[in-house]
Parts: sequence; C-alpha cells; structure tokens
Amino acid sequence: MSPPLIELTDLSFGYPNHPVFSQVNLHLNEGERLALVGGNGSGKSTLLQLIVGLQSATEGSISAFGQACREEKDFRPVRAKVGLLFQDSDDQLFCPSVLEDVAFGPLNLGKTEQQAREIAESTLQRLGLEQFAHRITHKLSGGEKRLVALATVLAMEPQVLLLDEPTNGLDEDAEQRLIALLESLPQAMILVSHDRRLIERLATRAVLMQNNTLVDAVMHSHPHQHTHSHLHIHVAKNEVAHQHDKGVPDHADHHLQD
Repeated sequence: MSPPLIELTDLSFGYPNHPVFSQVNLHLNEGERLALVGGNGSGKSTLLQLIVGLQSATEGSISAFGQACREEKDFRPVRAKVGLLFQDSDDQLFCPSVLEDVAFGPLNLGKTEQQAREIAESTLQRLGLEQFAHRITHKLSGGEKRLVALATVLAMEPQVLLLDEPTNGLDEDAEQRLIALLESLPQAMILVSHDRRLIERLATRAVLMQNNTLVDAVMHSHPHQHTHSHLHIHVAKNEVAHQHDKGVPDHADHHLQD
C-alpha cells in the first residue's frame, strides 16, 4: 500500500499562552476527499496552512509525498504539488487582470508565457469563466473572485487540493457548477466547509476539530422516509456522540464554520 500523500503526526500549534490545537494526527490518501469540520477559531484554516508551510507547528511532524517537511526548503516542492484555496479570495488574487492571476502559478512553475497563457485560458474555460479573462480582478464580485481564486489553484495542476470554504459567496447556480467540477476531479482533497451540500456530495471521510484536537467522524446514510447523513463522532473511552438531521447533522452543524 502506498504511503499517505499527506501525514500529520502529533501536530500542535499555538501562540504564547494560547494553544490552538494539539496532538493532531491526520492522513490523506490518494483519491480521498476529507471533510474537516469544527467550530470558529478551532484552527481548521491554520491546519491547511501548516501543511504547505505557511505557518510553523510548535510540535509534531508533517510528511508530504513520503518526505519529511521540517523547514522552509522542504515545503517548496510541496507547494508545487498542493494547491491551497484561501478562505479570503483577496489573499489569493493580486494581479491586474484575471488572466494574469490565473497564469501566475504556471509561470512560477517554469512554464513559458505562451504555455502559461494557454493553461490559464483552458482553466477559465473549464470553470465557465472565459469571459472574465480580461476583467480587472479587484472589480469582480465576491462570488466571481471565489471562482477565479479556484482557477488560480487548478491552473497549477496540483496533486492535492486544500479547499478552505470553496463555496463562500457563490450563488446557487455557481455553487452547483463548482460542486460538479470538484466531483469530477481526480485529486485528493481536504475540504473545510460549512456547506452541507458540498460535504454530502464530495466527502468520502470526515474529521472533527473538537476540544483542541481531531477526532474521527464516520459519514454514512440510510433510508428513513428520506435519506440523510450522520456523523458518528468517536471520542475517548469509546463514547459516541450521535445526533442527526437532514443533511449534515445538527451535532456538527454549529461546527461547520471557521
């Protein structure tokens, strides 16, 4: 069996007198779509940033693609293989035009200007955004920026996607297009989201940030008069917290934000 694409072992992060989480263990295997849920300020976004070296853990270890990542130079090849969609699109978009923003990643990976332009145009077309190519990025709406930010990530053709609230700001039609696109992608991904439909459609496994660490959650569905999903949250001493509602359960509902 091949090693995990991403593996976190006993990972801790915090500030002086303010621990955020501790002893986090997580692995992402090829083809998995892992939902990461938890309350506001529980550290979900920070965890994604730790994986690509944008923050430094206080304890524990990170391994990506079979290689230990201990210092900045170890994370540089990781950032070429792992695409991170930030929660705030303005943190991701900084070029004058949409086409330039989407082409930036491929250029940074060593593509020629012509190659980068072709990749950017193709990526925008896949997302139905070809008409935005020459728009001024900072004049886009919040939902439009969200889709363009995703285009900048996909243009780098990453092996793993880290998606922080990917449906934020999208209207119904755009959200459904986005979910369908993500569903069609072969990449393994970690999804931080409070969007029930996104998690139900995409996630193959879930973990919950609770009491400053991660606990496993098993998602499944069964028939009633309707079909719905549960999370069984495995906690210490084999106790099981179990609540549900149509879609993602009430137990997790107030944890599905960051």
